[in-house]
Amino acid sequence: MIDFQQGQVLLVDKPLEWTSFDVVNKLRRALQHLKDKEGKKPFKNIKVGHAGTLDPLATGLLIVCTGAATKTIEQLMGFEKEYTGTVFLGASTPSFDKETEVDVHYETSHITEELITQVAKQFTGNILQVPPAHSATIIKGERAYEKARRGEAVDMPPKQVTISAFDIVKIEMPLIHFKVVCSKGTYIRSLANDFGKALLSGAYLHSLCRTRIGKYSLDKAKQVDVLVKEIKQSVTYF
Repeated sequence: MIDFQQGQVLLVDKPLEWTSFDVVNKLRRALQHLKDKEGKKPFKNIKVGHAGTLDPLATGLLIVCTGAATKTIEQLMGFEKEYTGTVFLGASTPSFDKETEVDVHYETSHITEELITQVAKQFTGNILQVPPAHSATIIKGERAYEKARRGEAVDMPPKQVTISAFDIVKIEMPLIHFKVVCSKGTYIRSLANDFGKALLSGAYLHSLCRTRIGKYSLDKAKQVDVLVKEIKQSVTYF
C-alpha cells in the first residue's frame, strides 16, 4: 500500500542518453494512469520532481520525489555527491564531454602515472570552478547551453565548490578512471577539463556515473521500467 500523494522518495538508476526530465516524465505518466480500488485516478495532477540533474551522457543515481516529498528536494540537492567515471586525456571538446566533437588534440608523452596522481591532489578542498558553457546555468535569463549552441560567447562566472576526494582508480591511457566526492554544484565536466590543463595537455569527460547522494546509494536504485511496473501494480487506500 503506497500513498504517492503523501510522498515517496524513489531511487532511480538513470539510463544513458535519458535526460533527468525524461525519467520524471515517465514516472509521472505512470502515476497519472494509476487507479485506486474504486477505479479513480487520484494522482492525475500529482507533483513529481528530481533532486539534482544528471546530464544525458551520465548514468546512475537520480532521486525522484512525489507528492509532499517534493518539499524535501532542496534539502536532498544539498547533500554530498559521489561519482565514478573516466577522463579522456589528450583532447578537448567545447562541452567538456562527448556531447560535442573533439576540437583540439594535445601532446601526452610527457605525462606519467606519478604526475597524474600528483596533479589530482591539486583539485581537493575548496576550489573555484567555472561551469561549462554547455550547461543549464542561467545567464541573463537564459540557459547557458542555449547560447553556446547558437555559437555565442558565454561568460561563465566562477563559483566555489568543495571536492572532498579526487582519487585516481586506474590508468589506461588515454583513459583515466577516477572517483570523486564533492559538494552540490560541482561540475565533473569542468573538473575533467581543468585536470587536463593542469597536466599541460587537454582532457574531457568520457563517462560518468553518480553512485551516491548523501545516504542514498546507487545499489538501492531501480531501473525506470521496474519502477513503472511497481507503480502500476500498487494499490493505494484513502
